[in-house]
Amino acid sequence: MGISEKKRFNIKKYLLTGVLIWLPIIAGVWTIDYIVSASDGLLHLLPVRWRPEELLGHKIPGLGLIAALVILLLTGLFAGNFVGRKIIEMWDNFFGHIPVVKTVYTSVKKVSESLLSDSRQSFKTPLLVQFPHQGVWSLAFVSGSLPAEIATALGDEEYLSVYVPTTPNPTGGYYIMVKKSDTRAVDLSVDEALKYIISLGMVMPDMQAASNKDKTVSQ
Repeated sequence: MGISEKKRFNIKKYLLTGVLIWLPIIAGVWTIDYIVSASDGLLHLLPVRWRPEELLGHKIPGLGLIAALVILLLTGLFAGNFVGRKIIEMWDNFFGHIPVVKTVYTSVKKVSESLLSDSRQSFKTPLLVQFPHQGVWSLAFVSGSLPAEIATALGDEEYLSVYVPTTPNPTGGYYIMVKKSDTRAVDLSVDEALKYIISLGMVMPDMQAASNKDKTVSQ
């Protein structure tokens, strides 16, 4: 009985190990396949006679991704000169005068600029806030400064504009305004904080993980 139970335990352990190895691999391959497939869809915008499968006689996976990267690069180069900037300003003004569309367009533009711009210093600050209620702490990120009108309405005490990401999908979350005195600073990079959030708290920050490993070795 003892040997049989030991064998069943080992089989279970090895099966679990196999799942833990293959699960992230499958997730990674699925993500790459999704990106490539979505990018290949861009080629459908071309006239049929100009599509690669018509010219070459067969489909080349990933060609759409290359095309998307080339388009983004050329767009960036175009926007970097005087003529390109003027055309983009005209484009912004055009969308800025269409009801409903202007609200969505302007909001997405500002969020994109704040998230992707190299000058976004405030969003690089992880911190702890009491959310969703007092006594419960959540990892969050300072997302920017408050408008003067809101800061005045909140009173003399300093408030922070904070984004609290959800787990395990950090692209969804909550925008809140909290007193700076009610927050706590954490010595973490954005990458470390995001990994900790996405992993449901199971993947510790690199420095803490290394410290725990050293403790284990010393014991």
